[in-house]
Amino acid sequence: MKALVTGGAGFIGSHLTERLLADGHPVTIIDDLSTGRLENLAAVAGSPGLRTHWASILEDEGLQELVDECDVVYHLAAAVGVRLILERPVETIETNILGTDRILRAAAKGHKKVVIASTSEVYGKNDQVPLREDDDGIFGPTVKSRWSYACAKALDEFLGLAYVRARGLPVVIVRYFNTIGPRQTGQYGMVVPRFVQQALAGDPITVYGDGEQSRSFTDVDDVVRATIAVSHHPRAVGEVFNVGTGSEITINQLATRVKALTGSRSEIVHIPYEQAYEGGFEDPRRRVPDVSKIRAVVEFVAAVDTTTSLEKVIRFYRR
Repeated sequence: MKALVTGGAGFIGSHLTERLLADGHPVTIIDDLSTGRLENLAAVAGSPGLRTHWASILEDEGLQELVDECDVVYHLAAAVGVRLILERPVETIETNILGTDRILRAAAKGHKKVVIASTSEVYGKNDQVPLREDDDGIFGPTVKSRWSYACAKALDEFLGLAYVRARGLPVVIVRYFNTIGPRQTGQYGMVVPRFVQQALAGDPITVYGDGEQSRSFTDVDDVVRATIAVSHHPRAVGEVFNVGTGSEITINQLATRVKALTGSRSEIVHIPYEQAYEGGFEDPRRRVPDVSKIRAVVEFVAAVDTTTSLEKVIRFYRR
């Protein structure tokens, strides 16, 4: 199976690329390195099965040829992270919507399978527990740019499913719930690498809001395993799958656990959302997936618990 991974030099994309190559699949990646990094691919840089193409999926004239040459497209290229969304709102919307549109148009010409990486953000402010794939997305007003990412990714899903219904294109959608692991950067607002870096440096561990908001964190190795599994299964075509653990932890508990695991003397401090991001910033209180669907279809169950995942991130940053 020849794979094309968009955003292949990114956090999740690089781990997916490694796994595909290890399984014997040739991989071509396309990445403009806006958030991806060359060092993420250091472990496979010399692999004969890897081909790299440094360009934007929005502008590259050779995108159609790359898609034509593959059997499946793993579409992970996206602008992600709360801080990046707030700082570069136009780039977020264009990359996430227009990029997906280009990939689907190119894939439709050769009837190529596409796996679209989506996000739990599409549920918006719906804090029902657990969240099923067919539950409502509840978004804030358009004057709050924080919701632009959620809306853009929801539109990606609508577009992908429209191609399934109208043109018979084999599309699968995976909704990731707070993926964590080595190589993730805290530069754009990702909480785990930010906490780990602060703890290791002895700086205050900064919790936004009251810290009682809870999340379900998923190890990147589990995310990759689930993504590949649904890409191979015929019953996954035209479906949306939550990818997560089904467990939850508050951000206060996360900060305390990171502090303990690193042996840090850092103080845990709370910062108002308005100070961390922007006035009127909204954050869902809970976000936990119902993972029964992906378990039923491809027998996927997350294998890595949160503490083990945090230990992997800590080892990465210690190095």
